[in-house]
Amino acid sequence: MSLNLNKPKIIAITAVAFFSGVLFASSMDWTRIVAAQSKGSGKPLSAAVQPLADQSNAFVAIAEHVTPAVVSILAQRDPKPVDARRQRQLPPGMQGFEEFFQDPRSQGPQESTGSGFIVTADGYVLTNNHVVEGADKVTVTLTDRRSFTAKIIGRDPQTDVAVLKVDAKDLPTVALGDDAKVRVGEWALAIGNPLGLDFTVTAGIISAKGRSQELASLNRDRLAIQDFLQTDAAINPGNSGGPLVNIRGEVVGINSAIASQTGTYTGYGFAIPITLAKTVMDDIIAHGRVRRAIMGATIGEVNAEDAAVNKLKDIAGVKIGSFSPPDGPAEKAGMESGDIILKADGKPVDRVSTLQRIVRSHQPGETIEMEGVRYGEKRTYKVKLMEAPGDAKAVAATVHPAGDVEVAPAAAAKKLGFTVEALSPAVIKANQLSDNATGVMVKDVERNGPAYQKLAPNDIITDILFPEKVKGPVKNAADLMRALSGLKDGDYVGLKLRAIDGRNNEPFSRVVNLRVGQ
Repeated sequence: MSLNLNKPKIIAITAVAFFSGVLFASSMDWTRIVAAQSKGSGKPLSAAVQPLADQSNAFVAIAEHVTPAVVSILAQRDPKPVDARRQRQLPPGMQGFEEFFQDPRSQGPQESTGSGFIVTADGYVLTNNHVVEGADKVTVTLTDRRSFTAKIIGRDPQTDVAVLKVDAKDLPTVALGDDAKVRVGEWALAIGNPLGLDFTVTAGIISAKGRSQELASLNRDRLAIQDFLQTDAAINPGNSGGPLVNIRGEVVGINSAIASQTGTYTGYGFAIPITLAKTVMDDIIAHGRVRRAIMGATIGEVNAEDAAVNKLKDIAGVKIGSFSPPDGPAEKAGMESGDIILKADGKPVDRVSTLQRIVRSHQPGETIEMEGVRYGEKRTYKVKLMEAPGDAKAVAATVHPAGDVEVAPAAAAKKLGFTVEALSPAVIKANQLSDNATGVMVKDVERNGPAYQKLAPNDIITDILFPEKVKGPVKNAADLMRALSGLKDGDYVGLKLRAIDGRNNEPFSRVVNLRVGQ
């Protein structure tokens, strides 16, 4: 059957069908779905992305606020005359190739770059010591391309901090924060001049605090203060001396080093805490030098054996090694080698960097009350700090095994997994001992024995500190064997050792606690 519909009828039927469809869709709630889809198409959901936008804006604000106070540093070193005899000392078979082995300092001036940041409007700048060490001329450049010749006001190798001064006024400055309040996991921004890329901003988090023993190689000075913030914000050569900034735009550290097998960023960067850097800066500006307070003792971390023999619940604290100078503040306060420091200034001391930070916050002449234990017995000490003599040795430090020395016939101390031998005249001389010195020298250490990675060949055992019944000086190998013969598996023994630091040829002492038979 055919339908004869004129145009007005077709339009009327179409309109009825359309409105009937709309009514049907409304009853099924489809119109709301279609509307929502149409509304969201091609546009971001503002509520969902707002937190990301806020974070991005925060980073932008920090960069805009801090970067004008960050500077690029060019350190120039003039060529130095080189001893001609040194130039002639070529590798075997390489005579005739002198031009390829000349000291680079004789070829012309050397240049290195780094970063820094302005801390006062009249031109004081903080940076790393290693950025400007040995420099004959230092040039500081701002983001607005102004350049100034800077004067090195002072340097402190032990903390790797240097203070510069430029002759200018009304300079942009940074705000200094409090790194003690920094928490692991917080956002952090590193700003500097890495790899020749001026005024670069990178972001990450604070990965760890109080890095010390793990980074002993960053400063070759045995007595250097080691207390670093760790961050995964990208840091590369050229970032040294620049600021590490928190989310409030405050400087919490000075970027100083990276852990890398390649020399470039691989995920770990380290910064000097700003409170430590500020005390160094204040000393340099006020006194022209660093007035370093010291307690006069070398210290080391506490291990499981130390905690067990001292009846500690936790493996924490700081172990006293040797005393320098003799009869210095720590020794006068009644400390002995092997004592464990648990509190200072009423604050818990969990590691070396913590005690260093506490001591470094005081001035020479001030007194710190400390609490500790001596093989399980509680002790208290009142340590009147002194100023480090001469070139300002640091608060305290880790200790390191000595270099190679001559050896002689051995006697066994198998219960503890090492062998010892008598002190020969060559050993006595190499270790700067008096002619009538007593003790025994470690010859070999049994792999995976009780002494493994705790004693080292060439360590000299001078005293037994624990247990009390055998406490005393070790005169010879037989003396040590008699003392150890009465100990059974599971007992602990505390040994005082002496060695020579191979890096600076200085003698030092340390204490090692070992568990017999394990």
